[in-house]
Amino acid sequence: MSKVLIIGPSWVGDMVMSQSLFKRLKEQDPELIIDVLAPGWCKPILERMPEVRHALEMPLEHGAFDIKTRYSIGRQLRTEQYDRAYVIPRSAKSALVPFFARIPKRIGWKGEMRYGLLNDIRPNRNLFKYMVERLVALAHPKKEMVDSSSLGGLSTLPIPKLTVNQETQQQALHQLALNLDNPVIGLCPGAEFGPAKQWPTKHYAEVAQHAVKQGYQVWLFGSKKDHATCEEIVQFVGEEQRTKLHNLAGATSLIQAVDLLGACKTVVSNDSGLMHVAAAVGCHVIGIYGSTSPDYTPPLTDKVNIVSTDIECRPCFQRQCPLGHLRCLTDLSSQHVISLIVPIE
Repeated sequence: MSKVLIIGPSWVGDMVMSQSLFKRLKEQDPELIIDVLAPGWCKPILERMPEVRHALEMPLEHGAFDIKTRYSIGRQLRTEQYDRAYVIPRSAKSALVPFFARIPKRIGWKGEMRYGLLNDIRPNRNLFKYMVERLVALAHPKKEMVDSSSLGGLSTLPIPKLTVNQETQQQALHQLALNLDNPVIGLCPGAEFGPAKQWPTKHYAEVAQHAVKQGYQVWLFGSKKDHATCEEIVQFVGEEQRTKLHNLAGATSLIQAVDLLGACKTVVSNDSGLMHVAAAVGCHVIGIYGSTSPDYTPPLTDKVNIVSTDIECRPCFQRQCPLGHLRCLTDLSSQHVISLIVPIE
């Protein structure tokens, strides 16, 4: 029975999209054992992926080199006798553990100087349009992977599907004093990347107000950093509708957010990790793109509407608007998004 170790990414959206690689590997060999080494916060997400046997915690902070700890982890993993390793990040340090673990075949894209650390280096990453194609391509022999056409198109790839646990979902509903008496629209107004990904709070508030008038309740998701942004949206909404808004930013664990997003009919989100979670739990996703582009990391679902402006300066892929006007976001009207929300039957 073959065993593989995967060195996972450090971002929520990237980890969700990585499931496409896991799925392809299991399609090729249903008996394959997959373990994933990744930051501790990833563990709950990985536990909702049936393809993964063990989520192994990488104890180092993102960016920390600490060769001594990486050597220790690699040495401990030698007993697992993995056949192959797939290294998703492109840094040299991310390839150290599989090397120290003496895994015979170590696969990854060309990145920082890691010749020798990897012995199956893929050089043509930029010939694959989508990130998910770059992930799935690693599951195939190098000689077969020439460019995106080698995979047959985005629609042929396995898409992420996170398991929603009904029991823990009910526990989260109870803990947060939520109910499902009315259908739910989720809003995800944060973005770790920076302001150039964040649709204005006033626009989100107009969507929320419309949704409540239509009979929806609105749950706002995010981390503690997003609590103030979500509260600003709540305060924009009229008092009459405000009782139907619930600011959950910072109040849930990541896995509770997964389960609660799974209860939402539609999720309106900036280009963020939670957008990819929403897609993977089966929501209708309305993805808002400012400085970034869905031509690289679209939500992987067929229930999606992508919303963006066509001004000439986007996508610039900058954290802050280099021109200072943020028109790629401010010019995107709330009415455009509202028109995509399915009315309650």
